[in-house]
Amino acid sequence: MIQRFSFGQMIPTESVVCSLPVSESPVPYLIQDGTGWRYEMAEDDIVYGLGEMVRGINKRGWHYCANNSDEPHHTEDKRSLYGAHNFFVVSGFGGRPSFGVFIDFAGQVEYDIGYTEHDVFTFRTAEPDYDLYLITGDGAADICHQFRGIIGRSYIPPKWAVGLSQSRWGYKSEEDIRAVAKGYRDNDLPLDMICMDIDYMADFADFTVNTKAFPDLAGLSGDMKQQGIHLIPIIDAGIRADEQDETCQEGLEKGYFCKKEDGTPFVAAVWPGEAYFADFLRPEVRDWFGKRYKVLTDLGIDGFWNDMNEPSLFYTPDRLRSAVERAAELGAKGNLDMYDFFALQQIFSSLSSNEDDYKTFYHQINGQTVRHDRVHNLYGGSMTRAAGETLQTLRPGTRTLLYSRSSYIGSHRYGGIWLGDNDSSWAQLRENIHQMPSVQLCGYLYTGADLGGFGADTTPDLVLRWLEFGIFTPLMRNHSAMGTRDQEYYRFDKQLPAIRNILNLRMALIPYLYSEFMKAVLEDGFYFRPLAFDYPDDAMARQVEDQLLLGEGLMVAPVCTQNAAGRYVYLPESMKMLRMRSVDDFDEEILPAGHHYLPCALGEVLIFLRPGHLLPLVRPARCVAELDESHFNFLSYSADGNPCTYRMYHDDGLTTDYLRPEHWQTLTEAAKV
Repeated sequence: MIQRFSFGQMIPTESVVCSLPVSESPVPYLIQDGTGWRYEMAEDDIVYGLGEMVRGINKRGWHYCANNSDEPHHTEDKRSLYGAHNFFVVSGFGGRPSFGVFIDFAGQVEYDIGYTEHDVFTFRTAEPDYDLYLITGDGAADICHQFRGIIGRSYIPPKWAVGLSQSRWGYKSEEDIRAVAKGYRDNDLPLDMICMDIDYMADFADFTVNTKAFPDLAGLSGDMKQQGIHLIPIIDAGIRADEQDETCQEGLEKGYFCKKEDGTPFVAAVWPGEAYFADFLRPEVRDWFGKRYKVLTDLGIDGFWNDMNEPSLFYTPDRLRSAVERAAELGAKGNLDMYDFFALQQIFSSLSSNEDDYKTFYHQINGQTVRHDRVHNLYGGSMTRAAGETLQTLRPGTRTLLYSRSSYIGSHRYGGIWLGDNDSSWAQLRENIHQMPSVQLCGYLYTGADLGGFGADTTPDLVLRWLEFGIFTPLMRNHSAMGTRDQEYYRFDKQLPAIRNILNLRMALIPYLYSEFMKAVLEDGFYFRPLAFDYPDDAMARQVEDQLLLGEGLMVAPVCTQNAAGRYVYLPESMKMLRMRSVDDFDEEILPAGHHYLPCALGEVLIFLRPGHLLPLVRPARCVAELDESHFNFLSYSADGNPCTYRMYHDDGLTTDYLRPEHWQTLTEAAKV
């Protein structure tokens, strides 16, 4: 059951796609606590959700703030990351209640989940104007299913977007792109996408091409597609302040940029220097900005990633001027004591994405002028909506790849997300595992992290272990920062055979992974989920955070500790373990329910088949388009001797006619024990 409670005059977010009546009854379970709400937690209550946040799957023990932030360092002390996903589930145990809450609010929301008081959960909005949805049902899985039903169907990418994507900030020319493609093809590694960061642009300006470095982008795109590789350029939120630039000129003429209180356009610096920011909260601005993508779709581009759209601000001119003046004053003192030196550091470290700067520009919403900080969390998702809606008209009936850094529940209908700038560390691998079910519960199914890590230098063992998990994520992207170690998979000579085998395993799994993704989208179900969703009465399963259920038939348990030669695994029921070194080289063992230590060498992948389930595999290919899905090899586990079956979804992977009955088929194989 879903109840809607309305407080004050909320700014519309359009996160919910259906109209529910406002309940006049008291809010169940929650107690009003001043300007917020309070819930007394039992010791074994679990709190799921909140999407893109640090720490584990269970969010107890920390305080969080839904406030979209350009925060590349995802350490445990952080309270906000790139997305604002205000949905959580309190999962009770042993007769305790379970319920879900969605706070439909465009500004900051503060959560204290046992941080101040161990057994007390409080949350409060920055303003008293919001809708609160309370959902009850038969456990956490049912509650999340109901929530997905009211926020609308998740975005569906083209099928080739479940192949491997290679990205790096630093591909500066057509020659660089061709060299990456050659590196993968020469080393017999599958590849479906190459991302193009800001260097493909002219002076880092959106919807332009650096014709010196990329003299024929259309030709390059066509040549890559002949190899089964799609080019995926970046689009940033800031529009270069240059009246000779067509996008800038048109935006100024039509008044489409956010304005300061005096009515002049708001200016802040990002990659191109000073920039303007489109008012994405206006439908006509979204339509205009989305149509600018035609500059690139006309060149054969069929995928994009939106970035810097929290929005990230390097500095505002006024703040920079003040900082330089203050620094000069301190510098004139000469001998700086400790306090003056720290003050000097703070002057410049506080320039970027300063909270006070977000209070200096405004949006127009339904004829009202609204200060940005009140709707800050809507901005990045509205940019995704601008692109997603208009690309449907630019490329009618055809899917376009689109994913974003910043997000808010509702933008999941228009594009996916990646989990933002991370770093090359084992902690970030574990965070990737934790965040996948958390963001997917909030509707973001097409998602993944930068494999191997974006910032800092990765290591060969981390690359392999991260890849052992990354082959299961819908968005599978190797991405790294300029100045870090070259991270393309063909760079790791000694590990190359193992890398090739794991990437080929991904290709072999794609029919299953894509089918489970489409089921999750079309049936408001789950791709990744915690063990406790399927085993709610198993107290041990509720504690496991580094094993995930994947679709209807699999459990994955990646090794995520440096130098580990294996790992402990908890099985809520008997499962068949597959220790896979390649598609054709693997060990099988039926394990009883309980605790197990399982060896797992570098280059091996642990997959667990649940009883009664069938896993279809195909022969690997160099790209998704070349997979032969007319012939399957099956792996199965029949605990009772009955034949195993699999309900598979299969379509053309390109068009938007998802609901044809012929897209479904049942695969059957006599059981193998």
